[in-house]
Order: sequence, then C-alpha cells, then structure tokens
Amino acid sequence: MANDRKSEMEDVLRRQRSAHHQTRPEPMALRKDRIERAIALLQDNAEDLCKVMSADFGSRSPQQSMITDIAGTVAFGRYCLKRMDGWAKSDKRHVQFPLGLLGAKAEVRYEPKGVVGILSPWNFPVNLTFGPLMQVFAAGNRAMIKPSEFTERTSMLMRELVAKIFTPDECAVFTGPPEVAAAFSSLPFDHLVFTGSTATGRKVMEAAAANLVPVTLELGGKSPVIMGRSADFAKAGERVALGKMLNAGQICLAPDYLYVPEDKQDEAIHGVWQGTATMYSSLLENEDYASLVTDRHFDRLQAMVADARDKGAEVIEVNPGDEDFSSTNSRKMPLTILKNVTDDMQAMQEEIFGPVLPVKTYREIDEAIDYVNANDRPLGLYYFGSDRGEQEKVLNRTISGGVTVNDVVFHVSMHDLPFGGVGPSGMGSYHGVEGFREFSHARSVYTQPKVDVAKLSGLKPPYGAKTAKTVKSMMK
Repeated sequence: MANDRKSEMEDVLRRQRSAHHQTRPEPMALRKDRIERAIALLQDNAEDLCKVMSADFGSRSPQQSMITDIAGTVAFGRYCLKRMDGWAKSDKRHVQFPLGLLGAKAEVRYEPKGVVGILSPWNFPVNLTFGPLMQVFAAGNRAMIKPSEFTERTSMLMRELVAKIFTPDECAVFTGPPEVAAAFSSLPFDHLVFTGSTATGRKVMEAAAANLVPVTLELGGKSPVIMGRSADFAKAGERVALGKMLNAGQICLAPDYLYVPEDKQDEAIHGVWQGTATMYSSLLENEDYASLVTDRHFDRLQAMVADARDKGAEVIEVNPGDEDFSSTNSRKMPLTILKNVTDDMQAMQEEIFGPVLPVKTYREIDEAIDYVNANDRPLGLYYFGSDRGEQEKVLNRTISGGVTVNDVVFHVSMHDLPFGGVGPSGMGSYHGVEGFREFSHARSVYTQPKVDVAKLSGLKPPYGAKTAKTVKSMMK
C-alpha cells in the first residue's frame, strides 16, 4: 500500500513538473487566478472547514477558526495579490567600472522553482496549508500537499475541495498515515516546506537531503516571555493569557515560559490568572476554549505537570469556574502555572505545546538574557516593558526567529514581516517579499557588451602590461 501511494505521488510530481516546463513562462494573470481560486475555496467553504476542525479537535471555537485559519489566510492571499507584481520585477544590479560605460548589464530575475511540496501540521491545519500555498502560487510554482493525519476530517475535506478547483498538475493533496508523510518528504521536489516539531523537522531535512531538495522548516521550541520591571503586569498578564489560551496553547509561537523579576513574581502570575479568568469564566462547556487534539497529547501534558510537582514545583491551576476536570473525557485542561521550576523538569526541557506555563525569576535582566542564549534559539521572543534601553539590550543580545514587543504571537500575523525560525526553531521563512523569494530561484543574468572586454582588459593570453594594469586596478 505504501509503495502504491508513493508511486501515485511520484506520478503527480512528474505531471506537475512536465506541465510547469511546457507552459513557461506563465503569465502573472494565471498565478493570480490560482490565488483567487484558493481564496474562493476558503470563503465558500468556511463554515464546513470550521465544523471539521472542531470535530477533529473534539471542541474548537468556529469563531477562533474563522480568525486564525480562514479570514487571516484570505487576507494574506489578498496581500499577495496586491504585492506580487512588484515582487516579480527583476532587480537591476551594478557592474564594475568601466563595464557599465561599455554597455554591460546585470540583473537578477526571480523565477519559479517548479514543484513545491507542503507538509502541513494539525494545530492550524487550514492556515498552515493555504498560507504557504498563496506564496508558492505567487512565485509561479505548482504544489503538492500532505496535511496532518491528526486532523483527518479537515485533511480529507481539503483534499476534496482542492480537487474541485485545481487540476492535478496545478495542486494536489495526499492524505494518510505517517508512512505517507515519510514517502512524501523523500520525493525530489524543487522545494519542500515543513511545519511541525524540531524532531520531525530533522527527519524531513534528512529525507530531503538525499535529493538535495532545499527546505523551509517552520519548527518550534521554547519561546520565552521576558517581563522587565517597567512592565504593566496586569496588561502583560492578560496578553500572555490570550496567547497561551488560544487554541489551548497548541501554537508553535505560544509563550512557553515566563521570566520575571524575583520581587514581581506574584504580581506577574496574578496578571496571567486574572487575564485568563476575565476571558474564560468557565472552561469545560466553553466553546471558546479548545480541546487538546489527542489523548496522547493530553496525557503527555498531564505527565509533564506531575513531573514538575514531583520535583518540587508549586502547581497553580487557573480554574475560574471551579470545575471538576477529572470527571470529563473532553481533553480540556485548565491553564496550569508552574512556580519554582528547575531545569531538570520536563516542562523546561521540551516544547510544551499546551496550557502549561512555567515561571522563572531573575534578579538582574542579564540572567534572563544569559538563560535564553544558553538554550536553543526560539521561534519567538517576547519582551514586556516601557524601558527602551532594556528592550534594546534584550533584542541586541538574544537571537530568535522573530519578536513581539509588549505582546505575544502577533508578529506572525503581520503579512509584510518574514516568519521563520533560526537554528533548532527552523530555517528559511515565508510571508513578506521574503516568502516570494523563498519559493523563487534568484537567477543572475549578465549581458556582455559588443566590445571584446577580455582583450581590452588584458584578460586574454598572452598576458602583459594591460594585464598588470587591470590587476592593479582590481586591487585598489
């Protein structure tokens, strides 16, 4: 069965690549038409997509799905439509003196790579499939998609909808278990995009390396929140709570741990507690609060909290409705704050990806900076405070994929900012002009003038005085 699926995918890849070669150069109008069809797919089927996402999670707010997966992705598609003509223009480049005077020209053309594979995850299954697709299309490529098996209904509906509005040589979706994803990642694409865990990202990169396929890896890690003494702890706490409770913390950019001044720890924790209680008066029957995606994911988080408790952490459950979570199988989990954490706890060793929030304290901000630098470079970093000097110190002395100041997560929603990681949190980026260029080949084109430049410059044997003069001028 696995071999049959791989043969099927290889056949579609051949067809897409053949169509790509035969129709080059495709007009910008055709690229735009593909984006417009993708936008229409999301708009026309928004309600059904939100329903299947909720069914896949067990419970997920249709309003949240509309914001994060439908409307945000439609808006990004419209942004691409507006900017892509400018992105696609050739860049004129400088040529060395005196070549320009002699009529030489240099430019960079941004050309389609060909067929791009998209391996998308379960946490925002529509957004993280169609978001990259918008820029894959903008750059003039064709696409093959393997969505997550964890959100099976959503993946199957996306496959059905894509088949209705795209021909198989434009865009095709393949569903199935991890074996299908493994086969997919081993195909000789012209580029491969993967969004998921760092551990799986290593396997994807290894598979792609066999065919020298360039990769964009959107991974994760432990994105820190550093609160300065100048922070408004009530406002900061509410914003952290919003970012941590959205999708029940199942976000690659979710705030993973807090780093707060030692003498402000209780105030900072209270801000998060109060912010959560204000937004969620109850959790179990609250449609606005998502379930954890699988029993396995739920059990992992419960074990993480138990591990922290056993190793001396103080566990604070934010349970505004005083509900009994032990008598439900809804996979809903209250925000669980961990005080007095140590680095040997699971909660400080792996990406949490759920509603668990460790809190660390510092006496001087340098301790927080040094801790971030001693660990893997995170996908996001968040600083709260009004001290501009301290803010710049944190930004100048740390490295992360992106930053939001005085909030969390929001930088990913800025269409014109590149989104990506660094080191273990990923490589490459999309969004902004950077996304268009990620899925394009920057092709250098140099046009030689009619004059014999090589002879004029003494670059042809036999070498002599002209050669020496040219070498001397090049060394200046």
